[in-house]
Amino acid sequence: MKTSDKATSKSSSIRHFYDLAVWKEVHSLSVQIYKITAKFPQKEVYGMSDQLRRASSSVGANIAEGFGRFHYKDKIKFYYNARGSACEVQSFLFLAKDIGYVTKDDVRIIFSKYETLNKKLNQFIKTTQKQLEK
Repeated sequence: MKTSDKATSKSSSIRHFYDLAVWKEVHSLSVQIYKITAKFPQKEVYGMSDQLRRASSSVGANIAEGFGRFHYKDKIKFYYNARGSACEVQSFLFLAKDIGYVTKDDVRIIFSKYETLNKKLNQFIKTTQKQLEK
């Protein structure tokens, strides 16, 4: 059984959102974003730094909230929101790079991790949709 299948299976060992492999990955990425934005100029504390942090933490929060919902349609809605927030992080990373707050190499690494995350979220959404069709 795939990790994403476990996430929606009633008989699985996944009992909490923080048991999900995808949530753990998101959490790790959010920590990385917080560390990167800590190096941004002080003038960005309430600007891009705040936006990047909010977007990155929103990915995990939406997965958690979706997991806590009873109906599969509700779950899927929040998982789509998580995917949208992941794309928002990617957009801000480009902007941060172009302004000179992060290096091209740092952006390439983190952007790639978010690309992989988006694929996992797509699979997670598909698996949840299959539960809706039962």
